[in-house]
Parts: sequence; structure tokens; C-alpha cells
Amino acid sequence: MEAEHPWFRELSPDDRSWVSLISQAGINALLSWYAEGSPERAVSAEMFAGAPKNLAQTISLRQALDLTRTAVATVEDAVPDLVAEPERPALREAVLRYSRDVAFAAAEVYAKAAERRGRWDARLESLVVHAVIRGEADETLASRAAELGWEDVSGVAVVVGSLPEGDSGVALSAVRETALRLGREALTAAQGPRLVCILGGTEEPLEDAGRLTALFGPGPVVVGPRVPHLFAAGRSARAALSGSDAAGAWAAAPRPVAADELLPERALLGELPARRMLVDRVYAPLRDHPSALLETVQAYLDNGTVLEATARELFLHPNTVRYRLRRTSDVVGLDPHSPRDAWVLQVALALGRMGQHGRTWRGGR
Repeated sequence: MEAEHPWFRELSPDDRSWVSLISQAGINALLSWYAEGSPERAVSAEMFAGAPKNLAQTISLRQALDLTRTAVATVEDAVPDLVAEPERPALREAVLRYSRDVAFAAAEVYAKAAERRGRWDARLESLVVHAVIRGEADETLASRAAELGWEDVSGVAVVVGSLPEGDSGVALSAVRETALRLGREALTAAQGPRLVCILGGTEEPLEDAGRLTALFGPGPVVVGPRVPHLFAAGRSARAALSGSDAAGAWAAAPRPVAADELLPERALLGELPARRMLVDRVYAPLRDHPSALLETVQAYLDNGTVLEATARELFLHPNTVRYRLRRTSDVVGLDPHSPRDAWVLQVALALGRMGQHGRTWRGGR
């Protein structure tokens, strides 16, 4: 084995010792089986029973089969020394039958180990996702993330939608496997009727989520903001979950939709971060602009987005109003002529005025 398989020489002495013991057990079992007349019953996997469970993680199934072939070839080479000429064909045939059954037994051992590992990984994955949802960025999360290979994953965003009908485990696996085929990392979990996916290695979360949308159930699919790593993903999760709660208020919302596109709806739910972001991103820049953009936009909205009425109220030429509305679009990225953007402006300005008059926002998240 050491001569034919370079990777075998790199194993620890304990692992090589275990391989030797398993090989001896297999050969002893072969001798007992042959002495019984090579019965048709399948060879038992008992020869693997004493091996430590982590050996299946150290040695892959392909490597285990390579070692089996080496052991079988060694026994075949020794057949002339073991029995007389008339019995050699029967022994060689028995060795071939036995090696076939050993290969199947090894595959069964690895399949069971993979099944156990899969169940454990699924539980561990669910624990990590729920820890992120709760905002727990501690040593326990770091340890579990390392076990799942996520300690170095960057570019993370949380995607939230509804679970499709049927087996939730199948749905979670489908999202995870599709993400992997796209070259992304993914952790998935069910939270009540929701499917929560943590995407890793993403530069464009909304675009990547669009490729997974068909795997979610009906209704909105909301994408939280991209954050540097898993330990900052709580912020993305909170935004995505809040957006999922609020998305029903926007009947024409795209699917998927960014959580930041739902700031007005999230603010109506009482979410303090959404309210602050609207004030900071919309109200404050308009208020502080030297061209009286705040006054112009507010008058335009109050007059039902009618340009001439706004100009008369402000004693301005309509072209001046047009210019200020264009500047509004440049400054805050919202077009007052668009019904959706006008709604966002209306909510942001209302929240800004509330804060301006010393009102406090109670409740929220």
C-alpha cells in the first residue's frame, strides 16, 4: 500500500495502523468464508465495525477501494503458495466474489457515514442560520461556521421568501445546490412558513437571488443588503425579514426585491432603522441643499404632482420647478414624476418633519 499509493504514506501512524487492522480482519474473514465453502450469502461489513468513525473522513471511498484492490491483488498473487494446483481456480474465483462483496460493504459504510454527516450538517446549518437571524455573532457561531467551511466566505446577503409546498428539506437542498452550481455558497433553513437563505461569495445579491427565485414558494422574495462576512449578516437578515413582512403593501414589487427598496413599507411597520435611513438618505440631503429642493418637492407633492400649480404656489417659473425636480432626482436618486418614487419621497419627508418637530419614534425594531 505504501509503495503504490503516495497519499497512504501521508496518513498518520494511527490511520495506517487502522487500515492494517481492517485489512487483516478482511483477510481473516475471507479465510473463514472460504473454509465454509464460499456460501452465497453476502459478506458482512463487520470488518469495518471497529474502525473510528472519522476514518471515513480521512480516507475517501475511492481511496478505500484502491486499498481493497491492492489487498485483493496481494492475496491473488499468494494463491499459488496457499493451495495446490487443482484448487487454485476455485480460490481465485472465491477471492473475486469476496472482493466484490467487500467493495459493496465499503460503499454501504461510506453511504451511512455520509447520511449521518448530512443530517448533522443540516442541523448545524439550521443552527447557524437561526443564530444569524437572532444577531448572535459570537464564538459559537464562529465555531459552527468553521465546521461548515464558512470562516473565510465574504460577500454575504440574506434572502427571504416563502417555503414551497412539499418537503421543506427538499426545498432547502434545492436552493443550496442551485447556489453552488452558480458558484455561490449557501446556507438554508426553514423559519416557520419562510425559507431563509444566506448567500455567500456574492457581488450582486439581487441578481443571484433572481436565479433562485423559482425555488421559493409564491409571494415576495426579499434580498437584504450585502455585508462583508457571515458575522455581519444579522443586519442583512433583519432587513430581509422586515422587508418580507412589509412587501405585501407594495403590490407591484418586483420579485426578487431589495429590502432597501421597501424602506417606506418597513417604516410603516415601525422599523426604526428604516425610518432613519429614509430621513438620512432622502429628507436630510433635500433639506440641506442650497436650491430649496425640500420646499419645492413638498409643494409639488402637496399639489398632486401638478407642475403649474406648484409654480404658482412658490411664485416660480415652471422651468425653475422642473430644474429643481431634476436636481432632486440627481441628489437622492428619486424621480418625483414617478408614482413609486413620489410615494417614497412623501413618506421620507413626513418622517423628516416628525423628527424636525421633536417627535420620538416609539416601538419598532
